[in-house]
Amino acid sequence: MGFLHFTFTDIIDILVIGIIIYYFLRFIKGTRALQMMAGLIMIFFLAFIADFLNLQGFSWIMSGLKTAWIVAFVILFQPEIRNALASLGKTRFIRAFIREGEDIVVEIANGAIELSEKGIGGLIVIEREMGLKNYIDTGIPLDAKLKSDLISTIFTPYSPLHDGAVIIRGNTIVAAACILPLSDSPNLPHTMGTRHRAALGIAEETDAVSIVISEETRRISIAVDRELRTNITRENLKEELKKLLL
Repeated sequence: MGFLHFTFTDIIDILVIGIIIYYFLRFIKGTRALQMMAGLIMIFFLAFIADFLNLQGFSWIMSGLKTAWIVAFVILFQPEIRNALASLGKTRFIRAFIREGEDIVVEIANGAIELSEKGIGGLIVIEREMGLKNYIDTGIPLDAKLKSDLISTIFTPYSPLHDGAVIIRGNTIVAAACILPLSDSPNLPHTMGTRHRAALGIAEETDAVSIVISEETRRISIAVDRELRTNITRENLKEELKKLLL
């Protein structure tokens, strides 16, 4: 029964593998990549059976495709791999030291509510663990202290900064008029325009939280973790942001 003996190193090894699998599955949950993953697992299973049964012709074909599998895997899971690698740069331990507190949530929420009350469209993006430098560089740098009235001023119609998104890092509005990727999700209603697609697009590419205010309906929506949460009331906006940011 010696083969049942586990050393401390074996336990650590199993834990590390388990953590890697857990986070990988969490990243691809709810995406088409999950279905692709199931297909790849089936292919590898068939290759194993071919080797086990010594099916030389089939095994030869599978061996020739191994390099192609690796390339296909990287291409298919490129968004998930990018998210995973970016998340390694910032851990929850570091994040705990840079939390700015409820005052940030209050300023952001008040800014969004003011836009909603005035019927002014807006798009506010809050950086979390993943850096947003690539998107910040597309806009106009501000590095201004976060204030709700400044958010409202930025999105005032015909102001030079009202197009695009505002990006917030900590208690600072780092840039305005930023260009975001547009989601091609078929689940978005046709009544939702570019702002909503941009809000969902950044939530699909990063772990950022984006708030979008519709100038037509005055409704507030939150995009996070690859989904768009619509009809967020002004009353519960602060509570929703606390759950996501604190």
